[in-house]
Amino acid sequence: MTAVKEIRLGVLLSGSGRTLANILKLAAAGQLSAQVVTVISSRSTVKGVQIARDASIPCHIIRTKDYSEVDDFSAAIVKVLDAADVDLIVQAGWLCYWKIPDRYLAQVMNIHPALLPSFGGKGMWGHHVHEAVLAAGCKVSGCTVHFVNNEYDEGPIILQRTCEVAEDDDPDTLAARVFEQECIAYPAAIQLFAENRLQITNTRVKVLPSP
Repeated sequence: MTAVKEIRLGVLLSGSGRTLANILKLAAAGQLSAQVVTVISSRSTVKGVQIARDASIPCHIIRTKDYSEVDDFSAAIVKVLDAADVDLIVQAGWLCYWKIPDRYLAQVMNIHPALLPSFGGKGMWGHHVHEAVLAAGCKVSGCTVHFVNNEYDEGPIILQRTCEVAEDDDPDTLAARVFEQECIAYPAAIQLFAENRLQITNTRVKVLPSP
């Protein structure tokens, strides 16, 4: 791994925190040039909150139901991220729409459990995605890491990884196989960002060669 300065990560989650746990494990092993400095959860009782607290990472509960307007919800998120002086924001099982300020548009990543632009958009998350992939008869699925803009699943694609769809798959078995690829793809994208190797031109991301 190229020796680079650690970047400061803000993690947004709404569930089990499996992606957060994977990032923390790789960072602790020296395999990721990143430090998680703040976590925001849209739910107060999910496992991801406990993972953050067990790791002594400041964890903020910001729920949509506590705000009447999406602008106020978004402002609360941005306030926490600004205070933590983050370099990159990673959505890790984050299920809420928030308005991303222009200054953060090239600093927010998401991972989607399918090969975008297929099987994306509002309502397409978790098992909904895998059910749709199976219903379409796809032979290959995978995951997509992309920068986030203010439209669902439409930001520039950074990288993708694929896996086979088995004849006897159900949403659970397919989800497990896709998640194996997510555990590789997301850290790889974060590391590329840390190495300043992602160049956005219009709607495309070019991965620059190692220096």
